[in-house]
Amino acid sequence: MPPLSSSAAPSEPFFKGWAKPGPIPPGAGQPPKLDGEETLDAISGHFRLFQLRRGHRFSTDDVLTAWYGTSWCPRARAVLDLGSGIGSVGMIAAWRLPGARFVTVEAQAESVRLAEKSRDYNGLRERYEIRHGDFRDPALLAESEVFDLVLGSPPYFPTGSGVEGDHPQKIACRFETRGTIADYALTAAAHLAPGGLFACVFPMEQLPRVEKAACENGLAIVRRRPVVLREGEPPLLSLFAMTRAEHLPPPMRLQTWIEPPLVIRCRDGRVHPEYSAVKLSFGFPP
Repeated sequence: MPPLSSSAAPSEPFFKGWAKPGPIPPGAGQPPKLDGEETLDAISGHFRLFQLRRGHRFSTDDVLTAWYGTSWCPRARAVLDLGSGIGSVGMIAAWRLPGARFVTVEAQAESVRLAEKSRDYNGLRERYEIRHGDFRDPALLAESEVFDLVLGSPPYFPTGSGVEGDHPQKIACRFETRGTIADYALTAAAHLAPGGLFACVFPMEQLPRVEKAACENGLAIVRRRPVVLREGEPPLLSLFAMTRAEHLPPPMRLQTWIEPPLVIRCRDGRVHPEYSAVKLSFGFPP
């Protein structure tokens, strides 16, 4: 899926006729410090994200995960982002939830470095903690730590199941080198506050894996939304919103509300009107 990006200066109030919402981050007041192959790209309003030109770059999967989770858990005060990468999911969620405290966990040192630069640029240091390590390590998250919202954009494919890519940062973002959807579900279930929500994205063709992961870890898929990349094509992805089954009335524990598909582009290639509205809601040019 193509990345969303913009080169508009973050301090400018308008971009191609669109009034950018949200606060002006502290990093916008001075020229950005870009090292080597780094770029600095728009992500939400005036927020920006550091990423590698040839490494893993954020895409529609990430922004939809952040949008879906924050849409269905709008009152979250504490948020956990698993396998947080360069911070694309967490930064959007932090922009949409200005009063929330964040903990993110990422194993790749290079991704952690970039996420820290983005956090500081966007003025989030006081409420956005980045932990370096594998989220499956019990030492990284105390048993007592619970969150209203857990976010995850897991890798989709088992190792060895396809071409892994030309950059080491990309491999762990696409292939299950440090955990599967089941590991994400296990960790999310262990750290959800009462009534908390776990939101993630995964390929439609692997729906049984998500359902199995949820069931085995005591999660109920409350709602699901298929994602169609181009009008008329079958859904490629699906967004999921889960909660602990024991936190639901018994009749709701085995039922899922399947929403109408979200279409990204019309048949003629234009951005679909609904997706334009979705992009506005997380502060990206429609």
